Amino acid sequence: MNTVIAFIFMFGLLVFIHELGHLIFAKRAGMLAREFAIGFGPKIFSYRKDETLYTIRLLPIGGYVRVAGDDPEIVELKPGYHIGIEFNEQNKVNKIIVNNKSKYPNAKVVEVEHIDLDHDLILLCHDLNTEERIQYEIDRKALFVMDEKETLIAPYDRQFGSKSVGKKAMQVFAGPLMNFLLAIVIFWGLGFVQGVPVEEASLGSVEEGSPAEQAELVEGDTITSIDGKEINDWTEFVLYVQERPSEEIALTVDRAGETIETSLVTNSYETETGEMIGRIGVTRDFDKAPLEVFSYGFTQVYEIGKLILDALGMLVTGQLSLDALAGPVGIYTATDEVVQTGILNFFMWTAMLSINLGIVNLLPLPALDGGRLMFLGYEAIRGKPLDPQKEGIFHFIGFALLMLLMIAVTWNDIERLFM
Repeated sequence: MNTVIAFIFMFGLLVFIHELGHLIFAKRAGMLAREFAIGFGPKIFSYRKDETLYTIRLLPIGGYVRVAGDDPEIVELKPGYHIGIEFNEQNKVNKIIVNNKSKYPNAKVVEVEHIDLDHDLILLCHDLNTEERIQYEIDRKALFVMDEKETLIAPYDRQFGSKSVGKKAMQVFAGPLMNFLLAIVIFWGLGFVQGVPVEEASLGSVEEGSPAEQAELVEGDTITSIDGKEINDWTEFVLYVQERPSEEIALTVDRAGETIETSLVTNSYETETGEMIGRIGVTRDFDKAPLEVFSYGFTQVYEIGKLILDALGMLVTGQLSLDALAGPVGIYTATDEVVQTGILNFFMWTAMLSINLGIVNLLPLPALDGGRLMFLGYEAIRGKPLDPQKEGIFHFIGFALLMLLMIAVTWNDIERLFM
C-alpha cells in the first residue's frame, strides 16, 4: 500500500509541476488557459476557478494545459443560423446559445448575418420577431453555449497564436523547466537533511565490530591509497574493496593532516545475484555547508541529465535496445524497490524521474514540448507559423506513435514481471 501511495504522489507531483509551468507562463503572457488537467480520458474530479477548469482524469499517463487557440474550440456560426442571446447590464451580448434554446426562456432568438468572436466582437443579426437588422457588441467574457455546456469566448489577443514567438516558446518550455527546478529543490532538501556526499574517500560512520573499527579507523578519516594504489574518490574506494572479499588490504589514511598506515581483512557479503563482494563497515561522509548544498542541486541535475542524454544517444545509435526502456509498470516496480530503502532514496528517485521527464519532453518530436518548440523555431526563421492544420496532423501522428511506444514498453514491463 505504501508503494501505491508513493507512486500516486510522485506521478501527481511530476505532472502537476510540469503543467503548472505551462499554466503560469500562459497566464503571464495573457493567454486564456481553459483547462489544467492531470491525466487523460474521462474526468473524475473537476473544479473551476476564474477562467480555468482544474481536472483530474482517469488515465495516469500525463497531463495538459489547454490554451485558447490550440485547437478548434467552438462551432463556427454561419449566416442563417438561429441562436439565442442574453445581455449584461451594459446591453452587450454575454451569452450565445447555439442549441436547446427553449431551456433559456430569457434568451432573445435572432438569425445570424455576421458574427466576429475574435477581433471586432460584434454580432450583426435579424430580430425574428420584428425583422429588424441589429448590431450588438459582444462582451469579452461572453459565454458560448453548446449542448448546455458553457465555454468562455477567447478574443484573438487571448489566444496562443496571437503572442510573440518568444512568449509562445517560453510557455512551452516552462513545463520542462519546472521539472528541472523541482529536481534542484529536492536535491537542496536532501542536502540540508543528510548533507552533500563528499567526493573524496572520506569516512562517515564506522560500524561497531567491523573490520574498519578493528583497524582503528574513525569518522573523518580519508583513504588516500590501498595496497599502494592511489585512491581519488569514494567510488574508486568502494569498487576496490568490493572486488576483494575476505582479502587483506593495506590502507594509507589521512587523519587531520597526519598520515597513518593500517591494514584489515574485508568481510565477505553475498548479493541478491549470488555474487560475493567485500565490505569493511563504513559509510560515506557528508558535508552540510550551505554553499555545498546550494551547488549540489545544480551539479546533480547536470550529472544525471548528462547520463540520461548519453543513454538516449545510445538508444538512437542502436547501442541500447528498446527493451531497456521502462513504462508505467516498470517505473512502479522500480518505485516499489526504492520505497523499501527509505524516504530519502524515494525523493532522490523522484528527482531523477523529474529530470528524465524534462529532458524527454524537450526531444524534437511531434506531440512533445520539444516538437512544439521546433515548429516555433521554424516560425521564427520563416516569419510566419506553419499552417495550423498541418501542424495538428504532425502532432496527432506523433501522439499516436508515442502511444504505440508506450504500449510496447508497458508490454515489455509486464513480460519482465513474469520472467
